[in-house]
Amino acid sequence: MGGLFGVVSRQDCSKTLFYGTDYHSHLGTENGGMAVYGEQGFYNTIHSISQAQFKSRFVDDYKEMQGYQGIGAIDDESPQPLIVRSKFGTFAIAATGLITNKDRLTKELMDKGSSFSEMTGGGINTVEMVAKLINQGDSIVDGIVKMQDAIEGSICALVMTADGVYAARDKYGRFPLSIAERSSNQGGGFAVATEVSAFPNLGYDLVKHLGPGEITLLSLSGLKNLKPESPIKNVCAFLWIYTGYPSSVYEGIPVESARERCGRAIARSDDVEADFVAGIPDSGVGHAIGYAIESGIPYRRPLVKYTPGYGRSYTPPSQDIRDLVATMKLSAVRGVINGSRMVICDDSIVRGTQLKNYTIKKLMDNGAREIHIRPACPPLMFPCIFASSTRSKSELACRRAIRAIEGTDIENVEAYLDHRSEKYRNMIEWIRRDLNVTSLRYLKIEDMIEAIGLPEEQLCLHCWRGR
Repeated sequence: MGGLFGVVSRQDCSKTLFYGTDYHSHLGTENGGMAVYGEQGFYNTIHSISQAQFKSRFVDDYKEMQGYQGIGAIDDESPQPLIVRSKFGTFAIAATGLITNKDRLTKELMDKGSSFSEMTGGGINTVEMVAKLINQGDSIVDGIVKMQDAIEGSICALVMTADGVYAARDKYGRFPLSIAERSSNQGGGFAVATEVSAFPNLGYDLVKHLGPGEITLLSLSGLKNLKPESPIKNVCAFLWIYTGYPSSVYEGIPVESARERCGRAIARSDDVEADFVAGIPDSGVGHAIGYAIESGIPYRRPLVKYTPGYGRSYTPPSQDIRDLVATMKLSAVRGVINGSRMVICDDSIVRGTQLKNYTIKKLMDNGAREIHIRPACPPLMFPCIFASSTRSKSELACRRAIRAIEGTDIENVEAYLDHRSEKYRNMIEWIRRDLNVTSLRYLKIEDMIEAIGLPEEQLCLHCWRGR
């Protein structure tokens, strides 16, 4: 998914920018970068963070940077922020999300005379494309609107000029962008971030969540709304289930509270007998706490995460790196596991390979008596087309199950989406046997929607329904 952070300040903002961007490290593992604007003009720095944490790669850089405005990004797809010379003057830009019609847009832009210099893995840097699309407009704001209309997918962007930082949430609000203010006795100024959890420790108070397609300019003069929010909202439901940091808030709904409600909902429809409930660290913990509260079964920790140096095993782009992280980051507590019946809550089952080959194997190797897996969302049936996560149907555990049951890949999987159908039950049983666990029960989509707390029509549920 990636994360963005921007700041405008009356003082040097480099330290705030450094820590604010670092608070998005859970959203990406490949690229990080920062750009500032000050008396010396624009300056940016970009590093790979695939082999080192953001803090260690940028700790020396931020001490050399000086500016009263800055933007930063952590992203798995494109090195950024970029500094662009345009008909609007020089600006810095950072953007996260996915453009699924990138090839067509590339051809259209090249036919108009554009050229692309930034290459990412042999392809076009998404951020450079966003900059070129913006440059097609009559102004930066008009260009952002034209960019939002031209792309298929989802893009949130920060554009920094000498006038301030333009913050633009994606057209349908699938991913978050929020603004906060620092009190005058702490120096004043504004910040914008993907994750509101980046604000409190830096002395900022949340002002507003940007609405779908909304564009706001942050400057020392204040906040200026340049485009109101769009009426259609489709927020990614996975933010509350997995992606978001536990202390973050989206659309006024705290992540941790939603996860606890998911766990409670699973427990209400469950009748398993177990010695304890556990969450797979870190994103499964909130769900497990909710399950434990509702069921009365005690919460324990059979698996602990070795936090330093290991990020999230779902976000790295290659399977071998995901497997390495999954192997190394969790340590089994044999004294808790041996001889026990356990309910294991996780945020989801995506590919299922890490759960099977690493988590469940560690539990079994340490003497687990029974393992009852309880994912906190319905079976994931479709790859995300709005962010860089799962890129093909064949990756998904449910699709492997359907292929095994049907003997071939099928397009119409409607019968497998209904938790009351025999085909659904057969799919879940196939996955259970493949995982080699005692039982497997998913949260129903209606319960997940209720746990999140937004109206169904305001949530993006593509991963589960394909629309």
